[in-house]
Amino acid sequence: MITANRRQLLAGAGTIALGSALPGAAAAQGAAPGKPNLFVGTGGHGHTFPGASLPFGMAQLSPDTDNARWDACSGYHRGDTSIMGFSHTHLSGTGIGDMLDVLVVPTRGPLQLDPGTLENPDLGYRQRFSEEAAEPGYYRVKLESGVLAELTVTERTGLHRYHFPSGAGHILVDFAHMIRDVWDKGVTLDNASLQLDANFMLTGSRRVHRWAKGRMIHFAMQLSRKPDRVEFFGDDNKPAAKGARSIAGNRLKVALFFDDAGGEPIQIKTGISAVDVAGAKAALAGEAPGWDFDGAASKARRLWAKELDRVRVAGGSADQRTILASALYHCFLAPTLFTDRDGRYVGMDQQVHKVPAGEASFSTYSLWDTYRALHPLLTLVQPDRAATFTRDLIRQTQQSPYGPPVWQLQGIETGCMIGWHSVSVLAEAHAKGIKADYAAAWPNIRRRAFDRDFKDSDGSLGRGYYYDLGYIPADKIWESVSRTQEYAYDDWAMAVLADAAGARDDAAALRKRSLNYRNVLDASTRFARPKFSDGKWWAAYDPIQIGHDPKLHRDYTEANGWQATFLNQHDVHGLIAHFGGDAAFVEKLDALFNAPSTLPDNAPPDISGLVGQYAHGNEPNHHVAYLYAYAGAPAKTQAMVRRLCLEMYKNDPDGEIGNDDCGQMSAWFVFSALGFYPVDPVSALYVFGSPLFDRVELDLGGGRTLRVVANGNGADRPYIQSVRWNGKPWTRNWIAHVDLAKGGELVFEMGDKPSSFGTARADRPPSFGHTG
Repeated sequence: MITANRRQLLAGAGTIALGSALPGAAAAQGAAPGKPNLFVGTGGHGHTFPGASLPFGMAQLSPDTDNARWDACSGYHRGDTSIMGFSHTHLSGTGIGDMLDVLVVPTRGPLQLDPGTLENPDLGYRQRFSEEAAEPGYYRVKLESGVLAELTVTERTGLHRYHFPSGAGHILVDFAHMIRDVWDKGVTLDNASLQLDANFMLTGSRRVHRWAKGRMIHFAMQLSRKPDRVEFFGDDNKPAAKGARSIAGNRLKVALFFDDAGGEPIQIKTGISAVDVAGAKAALAGEAPGWDFDGAASKARRLWAKELDRVRVAGGSADQRTILASALYHCFLAPTLFTDRDGRYVGMDQQVHKVPAGEASFSTYSLWDTYRALHPLLTLVQPDRAATFTRDLIRQTQQSPYGPPVWQLQGIETGCMIGWHSVSVLAEAHAKGIKADYAAAWPNIRRRAFDRDFKDSDGSLGRGYYYDLGYIPADKIWESVSRTQEYAYDDWAMAVLADAAGARDDAAALRKRSLNYRNVLDASTRFARPKFSDGKWWAAYDPIQIGHDPKLHRDYTEANGWQATFLNQHDVHGLIAHFGGDAAFVEKLDALFNAPSTLPDNAPPDISGLVGQYAHGNEPNHHVAYLYAYAGAPAKTQAMVRRLCLEMYKNDPDGEIGNDDCGQMSAWFVFSALGFYPVDPVSALYVFGSPLFDRVELDLGGGRTLRVVANGNGADRPYIQSVRWNGKPWTRNWIAHVDLAKGGELVFEMGDKPSSFGTARADRPPSFGHTG
């Protein structure tokens, strides 16, 4: 089932600034602040977009270069040579496309109602472009029609400023524009309407059946100049009656004509809402009452500067500082605001709700990806916002017919990917001391955990087999091996939430069940291996393959046997024992990183960034380089993490080795560059790796600062020799969140050779309540 596996489908003030409070040694090194490059990830398979957004904002106004291929999931690809127009909603780094609402096309010449093709833009309204520039909160480009386009945003409105040459011009609003893919079938848009009122405010609504099937979008648009003529077009581009002021149908468009578009720029402001047109109008009235484009752009720059200043760096190369700044920027794009100004939002039950005063609801929870590092990063450097997300996910868990969200988009449960990893985000938040009413979410979480009749989403198929057999059989349910492993991790997270709700017996049962991952680990081959309902293993097993029968379905989720073997995060010492001890486990990890990088023909494109069979371009392997530390070989972790930081990220459009996935790929870099990583977020501890920079300062909020220092660091010096925490020797190869969150100074002494640091059994990271 294709919908459940997503992959088928002007310099500014906003920089990472080097704070004046850094030690004198940092200043002596002449360290310079980093500056985000918004085009990192827009090429290759990064799937990011360069347009204007606020941190976690609803309106994400960006150019669309394509809407009909995998590498256009965000609507933009740096390698494309023409722009279709500028739409108001986007997804950053995802492997399935959606959004691209309310496309605005400023142009000249004969009216074209269709975009044309990438290969031949002259067939439609596409335009070649030049002079493209982007910074946080602002974007501009010169179109071949001679129009200079500028974009900025408020939280819920997109602001356009178009400088036309003298002479006639027009603005097309293509309300039929959306992401299309080869597997789209049937009606993808319906219930659409457009209306122009007496004050020339254009409003519209439509329902979209793409990834988030049935989502609604409403908009209200005003222009700074009154058009001389307006024409509406309905389905199949059929023109409305002359003088019409409204139209209804499925695929609608409207053209606004200016006899002389030159002179003063034509400005457009567009408010959006998922609730109703009134919500979109309120966004306009409250956030963009006038026509102060420059003021809005300046405010956007200030907001981004404040957020990006949470992490300040010294040392490293200029490119590395830019990569870090760009990664941090991408970490602050999603989840996206989903609440109107009056607090209304569409819940997971498709009803309109209102958040309590001071709260907000959010969309774009890419949880299969982001529970691993993005949410832990926000918990560390955005604790107040992480607390808001926690309370939001509790409400969504209560309201959803599926319980804890899997992959929520615009109030719709897409069911995309496997597991219900919102429970990891909630359990991590609880473990790290975020106050919230976790017990309120427990009834629906418990149903997901124990009730076989509770409604399944695609992400939770096969739970009955999981309960009865302790694993999901490969001959019954697709992606059975990965599902077994990830359901087991969610059991671990749900056990924490059961304890929080006072359900001690449930917690004990879930902890026991969280070891079910072992039931798909074949001790004889030491691989995660498909097992059938009769208890037999796939006999002709090949760990390179994606599944036992390529014609039917895969046994792994965006992985093969090599990559899935190391998926476990919470019981690493149990995994080590299953492999036969430390030496055997290290040997197996070495084999992973040194195996031939060959893949079968049916491998999904997500399995990318290969080092041997390790795949950094996709999330299931993101913690794996850190597993050496659990087996007493932390130097191997240090060397591999440094290598991945250097090889998998570039200051270039093709600068991410895989989809950014709403900030997860970026969050891995941020954590790893700091020198530590949350292998098991629910455990609330971090495993040391290899810090990339000489000095990093993190603003933790509340006047708390964490300073990370790497003395003797260098390109050929990735190895930790010793560690001090707040001036005292620290022998453990890990540190707890509760310590770091208080602020302080973590000092690494680096060297060019491995040391014995962290190798003692008592100093290794714990898992499942015990050390190695």
